[in-house]
Amino acid sequence: MEEKKYRVATLYKNYFADFLSSQSNKVKAKIVWVIKLIETQQTIPSEFFKHIAGTDGIYEIRVQYGSDAFRIFCFFDEGNLILLANGFKKQSQKTPKSEIKRAQKIKTEYENEKKSNSS
Repeated sequence: MEEKKYRVATLYKNYFADFLSSQSNKVKAKIVWVIKLIETQQTIPSEFFKHIAGTDGIYEIRVQYGSDAFRIFCFFDEGNLILLANGFKKQSQKTPKSEIKRAQKIKTEYENEKKSNSS
């Protein structure tokens, strides 16, 4: 029996796919596991999912594999659609501002495209 989904993870362009394809099979499996958890849990534990303070609706999916930390940025559309934007391997305690800016840019690009497609 398939689990109920509370939200659906969707890819926007190749940003996330490019990041995922560059990871090892074990890391890919862990990332996919965390994304499925986010889709199927009504309340997502903050160790896996967190709003980025100071942003307009950018969230990070947090994946820990051994001593490596990975972050995947995403945002919501129409309530429950997660659009997976960019991802990266975390090298320090703080999330790099350049990665957050990139996620904001991708979100803006998505919103502008959606607007032009609906008019």
